[in-house]
Amino acid sequence: MAARRPVVYCPKMKTPLAFLLFLPCFPLLAQQNPPDLYHSEMYGDPPYLSEAGWRPLLNGRDLSGWHAVNQAPHDWFTAKAVNWKRVFNPTHLTAKAEPGDRIVNGKEGKTANLVSDEKFGSFELYAEFMLAKGSNSGIYLHGLYEVQIFDSFGFTGPLTVGDCGGIYELDKGGGGSPPAKNAARPPGEWQSLRIWFQAPQFDAAGKMIVKGKVLRVKLNDIPVQENVTLAGPTVSHMEIPEAARNPIMLQGDHGPVAFRNIYVKEKQPPINADERR
Repeated sequence: MAARRPVVYCPKMKTPLAFLLFLPCFPLLAQQNPPDLYHSEMYGDPPYLSEAGWRPLLNGRDLSGWHAVNQAPHDWFTAKAVNWKRVFNPTHLTAKAEPGDRIVNGKEGKTANLVSDEKFGSFELYAEFMLAKGSNSGIYLHGLYEVQIFDSFGFTGPLTVGDCGGIYELDKGGGGSPPAKNAARPPGEWQSLRIWFQAPQFDAAGKMIVKGKVLRVKLNDIPVQENVTLAGPTVSHMEIPEAARNPIMLQGDHGPVAFRNIYVKEKQPPINADERR
């Protein structure tokens, strides 16, 4: 007896389709997997120096390419150097406003959040940051999902979503993901975050069919998050809908923070320049 042909049905079609069991009804993008932790383990210089595809989001001179959320007034500035004074000014960072490759959230360390002009789909992000003692910031993927930056150095208790490298709690409360370990360095030292992010996916009608994911986070080269599905926007997110492409936001209203060497490697390059805006 001859084998029967497999038959599947697509919800939008009444006609059976033979030999198509391997085809989804919606054109989902392939799952993007970060490198194997064992074979890719390395420490030292940042990935943009040795891997192809990375490009900078800071121009080394000014704040071109960035704006304050809702176009609000802000105190962010560029600097050539940023310092921390342990004895005389431990809760602040010291920097001079001038053309440079670092950005600082104002003299007092509290100003409007900073948003990229450009929008992104799925990407890897690398960023270096410095905190004053007790300070707090974050990087909002798509302007909606916060990877927490916090002065967690020296804490030995149970970690929470508010510790450095955590994925923060939902806007409606609950959720989030504490970091797997405390990899934070002391205030006044440059630290790094490397984030693998998979954007949410939508069908032709605009309905979300796959939620966004944080595939991995490394804090100072130490893995602290792995394969976290994002249930929704986190606290203090931008007032924008979840979408296939959205901007990156740096939190500036919670305490002194400086950033440098912010690089992105896109997994879904835009088809044309208009998609970047």
